[in-house]
Amino acid sequence: MAPSIESDKSLQEPPEQNQAHMQKQQPSAKPETKASSPSIWQLVISVFGAAFGVQTEATRQRDFNTSSPLPYIIAGLVFTVLFVLTIMGVVSLVLP
Repeated sequence: MAPSIESDKSLQEPPEQNQAHMQKQQPSAKPETKASSPSIWQLVISVFGAAFGVQTEATRQRDFNTSSPLPYIIAGLVFTVLFVLTIMGVVSLVLP
């Protein structure tokens, strides 16, 4: 079976033109804009979602489009310390 003429053209095009052709065929994505810092409530929801491994796609997109990862890092560290202290407190209450 002979290859189609369309596939022959794409093989003969220089790589720059081939990439431009491929980009034209893909649907245009929304332009990525960096949002401002998240609110405290959004931060808490994101950290709990990350801790338990459950997060909506909209929340994930919002988290990755923020201007800085620093609030998430600090909130994650605070959550981890509180979680460990809570576990230690429960164990010390249960065990004599």
